[in-house]
Amino acid sequence: MKTDTTDVEHRSGDVPLPTNTIFDLLLDQRRRYVLYYLSRRLGAVSIEELTEAIELREGTQRSDSLERISTGLHHNHLPKLVDANVVKYDPTTERVERLPAASKLDPYLELAAIDDLSQRARCS
Repeated sequence: MKTDTTDVEHRSGDVPLPTNTIFDLLLDQRRRYVLYYLSRRLGAVSIEELTEAIELREGTQRSDSLERISTGLHHNHLPKLVDANVVKYDPTTERVERLPAASKLDPYLELAAIDDLSQRARCS
């Protein structure tokens, strides 16, 4: 069986998103959830809203969880997503917005979401 590993490109003129970048972006569960959450929202969302959504999803009960999640977003996840041109982050307003290029991740993101849900169900 031969697997096509060419870069993902949906419309002519689009800059392709390299396959390695796709898998790197989707490697981390929290980053996948950021992409999934933004795909279900119109426009930009605040870091606070995103952080609270992640905390709720993860079921974190510690007093420092919001700060830890926010720090991870600021220093790890958002820079990777911004560098890949799939999200826009405005540090002044602390708002994050999904960019059109993120739609190239949707087929992979849907598969990952199904897998994430089934793993959560097994752990519960």
